[in-house]
Amino acid sequence: MKHTRQELKEWQSLPLNVKFLMSEERIRMWVREYGEEGCYVAFSGGIDSTVLLDIVRNKMGYKRIPAVFSDTGLEYPEIREFVKSFENVEWVKPKLTFKQVIEKYGYPFISKEISEAVDYARKYQKKVNSIDRQTDRSITGSWAIADFLGIERRKQGNKSEYEKLKSGVIPDYKYGKPTKVLQLEGKMPHTEKGILTEEYSKRYNKSKWAFLLESSFPISARCCSVMKKGPMKAYSRKTGRYPMTGQMADESALRLSQWIKFGCNMYDAKIPTSNPLAFWTRQDVLHYIKENNLPICSVYGDIVADESDQLFGQMSLADYGLMDDERKLKTTGCQRTGCMFCGYGCHLEKPGEGRFEMMKKTHPKQYDYIMRPKEEGGLDYKNVIDWINEHGNLNIRY
Repeated sequence: MKHTRQELKEWQSLPLNVKFLMSEERIRMWVREYGEEGCYVAFSGGIDSTVLLDIVRNKMGYKRIPAVFSDTGLEYPEIREFVKSFENVEWVKPKLTFKQVIEKYGYPFISKEISEAVDYARKYQKKVNSIDRQTDRSITGSWAIADFLGIERRKQGNKSEYEKLKSGVIPDYKYGKPTKVLQLEGKMPHTEKGILTEEYSKRYNKSKWAFLLESSFPISARCCSVMKKGPMKAYSRKTGRYPMTGQMADESALRLSQWIKFGCNMYDAKIPTSNPLAFWTRQDVLHYIKENNLPICSVYGDIVADESDQLFGQMSLADYGLMDDERKLKTTGCQRTGCMFCGYGCHLEKPGEGRFEMMKKTHPKQYDYIMRPKEEGGLDYKNVIDWINEHGNLNIRY
């Protein structure tokens, strides 16, 4: 079922009780399709998946559906203890440690889309340079490869672009280069209603992050695939169960595009996945927890009214006739948990609220480990962040 951005905005503006009924229906449809023996709840211990698990088990009565927790070693210690307090939870583990992942693939910083683009662009340029040396491309022209390579292209027509590149053949890219490379160059072609224009796309212009290509350390989006998605996919293959997650469509451009294409229940995805809370917002999750007195992990602290709700002086929205269930809420502790060492979005955090600033106070042992230089057995985050701040004119605090 295809949707639009406008639909998401309209659905997000619905009352929570209506959203709850809509989510219930999507869960019911998922269970009807695969049965209780064919489903599981992807449970991270965070507030989103805690709400989903409560709806599935306590509101809808699907007690037999297991929760599955990926024990990556990157979770807050409090999260792991919180997960242990639930029954019928299956734990899965990745094959590599986080340290092995960043050494082999790269650090996760800025965003998944950006780090993925940087990683691909580096591999692409490395292969192009290698092919240049092997085929003396200076003789054949800038993008016109020797005839024998053209023959190889036709032979490998069914292979993916990346597989062709790995095998030493430059594919016939639609716009001459991979889209991720063009985005970092700020030269991604712009189309209007499917028609190519002479302008460059502003929406897909990632040129402000091109400086990351010059870093001495690797950058990659493979961390999540190896540490979380990999174990979950293996679990699905082994058990024949398909996941329900607490993901929301507005959390990333990728999740939004998936919701637009598939809707909440992605029956036709490579691994069928249900995201019944896709049209919820963080405020919906916080209000649901407060209204249902739902226990959450201690690392979040308490859920309280957000002081930024105040309009004038000490007067709050309540003074203007709004009820408690209409007020903006926040957590007094961590705003997000997820992986402790993930750098995605850290450049957007407010002073004093940064994840690394908070970690320094609340989890000094883990903080020391990630900031310590590699030579001393750490993850070298201090040097990585300093380099990104200097070359990107950013102010990631730690």
